[in-house]
Amino acid sequence: MSPLEDAIKLFGITNQLLEHDLDRVEREQGVELNRGHRRLIDTDDVYYPQIEKAIRSEAAAMAPLYEVFYSLEKTIRALVTDTLAAEEGDGWWDSQRIPSQLKADAEKRRKKEIEAAITPRSDLPIAFTTFGELGQLINANWDLFGETFSNQKAVEQVMARLNTLRGPIAHCSPLAEDEIVRLRLSVRDWYRLQE
Repeated sequence: MSPLEDAIKLFGITNQLLEHDLDRVEREQGVELNRGHRRLIDTDDVYYPQIEKAIRSEAAAMAPLYEVFYSLEKTIRALVTDTLAAEEGDGWWDSQRIPSQLKADAEKRRKKEIEAAITPRSDLPIAFTTFGELGQLINANWDLFGETFSNQKAVEQVMARLNTLRGPIAHCSPLAEDEIVRLRLSVRDWYRLQE
């Protein structure tokens, strides 16, 4: 990935976090800044209003953080895929570079979705890995990722911090303001490690 691409991604994620801050100001001050926001998904007009307003407000506040983490995780997943495919070709997932337990766990998740009669999230096995497993893949293949990142221990630390911050975001709990700042800094750290 080029420095320009990294800068553009960092700009986009930083913008999402700034939008979150503006949303908070609007909410706390009871003002509308007319930023052209519109709801992307229509809510259920019958049942959604029955959910407490405080819970709906909390969900609205957390939505931008989910968007940031979603974008970051997809970016990391693409980096892992591109790096391993460049080395091993299209069959990289079946190579010795992917730990067998990780493959088995991803296959279990894929099979569980199929058996639940829902549309599988992807045809790609890597889509069924957890965020923590992405960190394991980077670490297990440091001979390849060492060209992308400046320090292996620092990558492990940032991935661990991001994985901890992911928990509340993924499991419908609010992040404290300090943790929102920590998320913002962790995203910056992630991209700084690639300089």
